Amino acid sequence: MPGEVLRKKLQSTQPLSGDAGIGAERAWRLAFARAARDMMQLPVDFISLSMARLSLPELLDMPPEHALILMLEGPEDSLGLLILSPPLVSAMVEILTIGKCGTQAPEPRKPTRTDAAMLSPLADLALSYLEDALAGLPDLIWVGGFRFASFIEEARPLGLLLEDISYRALTARLSLAQGARTGDMVLVLPADGQGHQAHVTPQPAADGAPLPDFASALAENVEGACCPLDAVLTRLSLPLSAVLRLSVDMILPLPNAALDLIRCEGLDRRAVGEGRLGQHRGMRALRLTSGGYQAASAPPPKLHSAPQALHGADAFAEDISKTAVQMPAAQEIDFMQFSATGTG
Repeated sequence: MPGEVLRKKLQSTQPLSGDAGIGAERAWRLAFARAARDMMQLPVDFISLSMARLSLPELLDMPPEHALILMLEGPEDSLGLLILSPPLVSAMVEILTIGKCGTQAPEPRKPTRTDAAMLSPLADLALSYLEDALAGLPDLIWVGGFRFASFIEEARPLGLLLEDISYRALTARLSLAQGARTGDMVLVLPADGQGHQAHVTPQPAADGAPLPDFASALAENVEGACCPLDAVLTRLSLPLSAVLRLSVDMILPLPNAALDLIRCEGLDRRAVGEGRLGQHRGMRALRLTSGGYQAASAPPPKLHSAPQALHGADAFAEDISKTAVQMPAAQEIDFMQFSATGTG
């Protein structure tokens, strides 16, 4: 065991040189530039490119702040990474959304799953071109078979996800769109490969042949993203003084709420449908009665309660029997789950 630890330390302090890295470096340079050209019509120039062997602790210090980290999966469940710095991510997203990137980079932001969905097809195509370029060469044993697997929001979980082994890191400085943007990219794969895993790779496009259908691949990834929906019974609008007096056992009347008129809303509170509350196989369920933004464009009714009506349950117990939503005895409603907004 001590000899193994010493061997890892010696390997991690020495960059790879000689024939061990020449094939992979040159192939990665050509593969990524070709993938960016084919999918995005984006010219990519490599300002610098180097390869080194790293230990896991050294690898964990590599991702810059707000970098996009794409987890790669290869043969025998081995894992790798493709790390893109914020300037590269913003430039490529601009190319994909508006067709060009400006010379002024926006403020760095935290990458999202949408960014990963947009750029993962580019990563997969570049890795497939890398395999084609190294076919029959020794470097294919540690490069072949890797594809995009998942998106990692930040670098902290990497110490738990990655094995404590040696890794090869291809670190590149890129220039995009004739120098409009520059940024760093790192491809990290296990140093000792597990053998080539066969994949069906796209063939080079012949003269006049159509380019890969990137729009369809992008649509498939984006449409698979999760979209939270809220089922809204109603909303209350109360004076701030009344909200501050809310307490346990206090009753809030809902005179205009109806179980057959539940509004489905997205994150921006725009309606995407309406439905009625019920049950399905013993669980609460919502049966849609209309759908689409236009079909349910009217906002849910807002209830305005007078401040003096919120002194306790006894103050309006008699009115509740006339105005509150009547529910079957077998069902329970937790009114604290519904949002309340103050209007001052």
